[in-house]
Amino acid sequence: MKLTIWGAAQQVTGSMHLLQLEHYNILIDCGLDYEKETYQEENQYFPFDPATIDVVILTHAHIDHSGNLPTLLRMGFNGQILATPPTADLTELLLQDSVNIFISKQNKHSNGKRHRSGPQPLYLQKHVNDTMERFITISFHKEFKINNQVALTFIPVGHLLGAAAVVLTVNEEGSEKKIAFTGDIGRKNYPVLVDPQPIPQVDYLVSESTYGGRFHSKGTTLEDKLVETINETCVKFPGRLIIPAFSIGRTQALVYALNKIFTEGLLPPVKIFVDSPLASFATDVYRRHQHLLNEDSQHFYQTKGDEFEFEELTYVHDKKESLSVSNYHEPCIIISSAGMLEGGRIQDHLYYNIQNYYCTILFIGYCAKGTLGDRLLRGDPIIRLRNRELMVYATIKQTDLLSGHGDHNDLVETVKQQDPAKLKKVFLVHGELSRMLPLKLALEEQGYQVNLPEKGETHQL
Repeated sequence: MKLTIWGAAQQVTGSMHLLQLEHYNILIDCGLDYEKETYQEENQYFPFDPATIDVVILTHAHIDHSGNLPTLLRMGFNGQILATPPTADLTELLLQDSVNIFISKQNKHSNGKRHRSGPQPLYLQKHVNDTMERFITISFHKEFKINNQVALTFIPVGHLLGAAAVVLTVNEEGSEKKIAFTGDIGRKNYPVLVDPQPIPQVDYLVSESTYGGRFHSKGTTLEDKLVETINETCVKFPGRLIIPAFSIGRTQALVYALNKIFTEGLLPPVKIFVDSPLASFATDVYRRHQHLLNEDSQHFYQTKGDEFEFEELTYVHDKKESLSVSNYHEPCIIISSAGMLEGGRIQDHLYYNIQNYYCTILFIGYCAKGTLGDRLLRGDPIIRLRNRELMVYATIKQTDLLSGHGDHNDLVETVKQQDPAKLKKVFLVHGELSRMLPLKLALEEQGYQVNLPEKGETHQL
């Protein structure tokens, strides 16, 4: 059995790991690597023949784990894709959104010319449709025999609806070996989602390391932070609160937290707009899989009704409705995508409000270096938007209380579920090297053998 790390090696995006058995090849995740501006060109080639892959196992729907599946099919992959039911539903939404982004970028580069000069889309809608036909869905904790040699079990890890650690039991030459891939590990007590569950004892563990050496804020709750910010922005003053949020996962958690705040009467009524069609579709997926949400969410549903619907809340659907939100002059909260401000309807709201002294922009997630969100967070006094230089008069705030990733302590605790005398090796992936090194040191102090594989590095297991 050989393991090759083909993606998310000493970086965050592009998760892709190849497990090779005798006469059988398993690919765990097939994500887009968008570390470079030319990522569309970079992702159209694979370091192996896609036709040689027998099966793909998907940990969760986020595009850095699922986003290159249609390309894999287009290049010759002809097998099944195994995932949990919510992961399949959310993946379809995200892949369709990717097609729209590809076409939008192509049109933007063309500047209205008849012949499109922008980067060619990695895939089209028909490729997404073909991809979704390959999905086989498997419930959590239900062992699934891939073949006579390999069995798969999905373990819930929080992070996103349907997200799972992959545990593979492999019988090879009369001996049994177990290897687990954590996918992305969530954090405890996160709105809507279940806590990460223990991964059973394995021989090898491939673990994410996004927040190695970093610790989430403590001492205040999400509800307290939101109440404080809304009170300062929309109650004491007639202002508006704009919250950039990823449409899938982050928006549903935020809406549920706001629902609880206003249902419990912690604030006077304030109008809330969710301006993202993708978020609306994703929320329907969350409703469809309500039985997989955490106990707090299910109790709320049973006693007070839909977690994602309440009197103050309006889901904005078409562009006309979105533009009308800009003309709403009462205090309000606007939740829109994309979370890093790189495109999407959030740019409309930013354009009309960045010079508004009574506006606060609250970032609830990570902003990659160089993005518009990153420039605002670092304090740039002027930003360029729609070919205009705009002074930043709005108040800029940030909280990590809605981060979907477990921090350093959560990652260490996940590994510590394994007996160091039985776990042969930990491979750290999905993290910058600066995040991996403190996590590696902490794990080695606990007696674990830790490896930081480079891209393309192969290990005999």
